[in-house]
Amino acid sequence: MIVSHRYRFIFLKTRKTAGTSIEIALSRFCGEDDIITPITKEDERTRRGLGYQGPKHFRLSLLKYSRADWMRLFTKFKPAGCYNHMPASLIRSWVGEDVWNSYYKFAFERNPWDKVISSYYWRTRRSHPPPPFSDFVQQQAHRLSDFHIYTMDGKPVVDHVGRFENLEEELASIVKRLDLPENLLLPRAKSKQRRDKRHYREVYGPDERLRVEEEFAREIQLFGYEY
Repeated sequence: MIVSHRYRFIFLKTRKTAGTSIEIALSRFCGEDDIITPITKEDERTRRGLGYQGPKHFRLSLLKYSRADWMRLFTKFKPAGCYNHMPASLIRSWVGEDVWNSYYKFAFERNPWDKVISSYYWRTRRSHPPPPFSDFVQQQAHRLSDFHIYTMDGKPVVDHVGRFENLEEELASIVKRLDLPENLLLPRAKSKQRRDKRHYREVYGPDERLRVEEEFAREIQLFGYEY
């Protein structure tokens, strides 16, 4: 997640939508007071290698801790702050109403059937052998929606949700909207895990197709995704 005071935008990071690559590319244009959340060690090495700014201003000052923040710190050893895939409701609380209402907010979404396959290869990358795809869908599909990241009370609260399927055109539009000085150059972060390059229709059986349709009904209705 990134909050840029320099260019007055908030990037809400969803999963399996080139989010890490976009985040790295956007950090190139961040200023000293901007918020950048940490990513994996490997991806941070990529960001440093490109000479871009790393995580900053993502921890809440201890002076602003609530009772719940202190309890979380002492019981779960989790300091309060911004984090990867942070939902809109918490970001709004963090940055305040003035920033939230005046900054350009955007996220990305992806065809859910394709998204679940990408999630399968990412989440099972260390499993030898990996579980059957059908088992993964039935057991994990309910965990894979990112609808809550860019919505509140079931309604989108960002200015734009870009389509992963039209990533190049979407990024060009965002560069123009934010008046960035250069195009976004995306590194290939987390792009080597998907070994099966078949179209998703060749992978799904009827039961798995229906399971995804049920769990992603809100995205399918909102964006008109079709199998």
